[in-house]
Amino acid sequence: MFPHFQQEREDMVRWQIEERGLHNQRLLEALRKLPRHLFVQPGDEIYAYYDEPIPIGFHQTISQPYITALMTSLAALEGKETVLEVGTGSGYQAALLGMLSNRVISMERIPELAERARKIVDEVGIKNVEIIIGDGTGGYPPEAPYQAILVTAAAPSVPQVLLDQLTDGGRLIIPTGTRSLQQLQVWQRRGSHFDSEDILPVVFVPLLGQYGWKER
Repeated sequence: MFPHFQQEREDMVRWQIEERGLHNQRLLEALRKLPRHLFVQPGDEIYAYYDEPIPIGFHQTISQPYITALMTSLAALEGKETVLEVGTGSGYQAALLGMLSNRVISMERIPELAERARKIVDEVGIKNVEIIIGDGTGGYPPEAPYQAILVTAAAPSVPQVLLDQLTDGGRLIIPTGTRSLQQLQVWQRRGSHFDSEDILPVVFVPLLGQYGWKER
């Protein structure tokens, strides 16, 4: 369907994703199909499959392919879930989630990024992703609860309001820490309790909003 950069996608999956230990076949196949180069800024297509994040304007980035794949893998999606994403950015993560779940609600505070992401997600033919302009740090209660919540920016701590919007057994994937260094964490709801696990150190742009960092 999208033959351009097909070999680059194959190489990305093989060397950046599989070689680092991710082997979920549904995830790998989605990564092979999704045209990442459409989600970067015009002129940056040649860098789309590099093993690094890429600026997309407004002090935001499209994450390194492995980090996008890892966060998606940690959500443990089977195809029936409703997923909340906090921080649409380029729309690439939202589109990937849309390929692997039943429905995606994605929140983006920057209107220009939200509109651009909507156009690209529509262009690639993914119809189960809804992008909403607003502060996603408090989640999106009208569609809660969620089987998975992914936060694609760094929070100073885990917002309880997001944990409260998980179903029993649901997972929150979020980087928390300082503005300069964070720990990627998975939180899973067990009734009224939450288990957490540290995955690896990461560096994300700061999560701005009511339950995140304040703008400088």
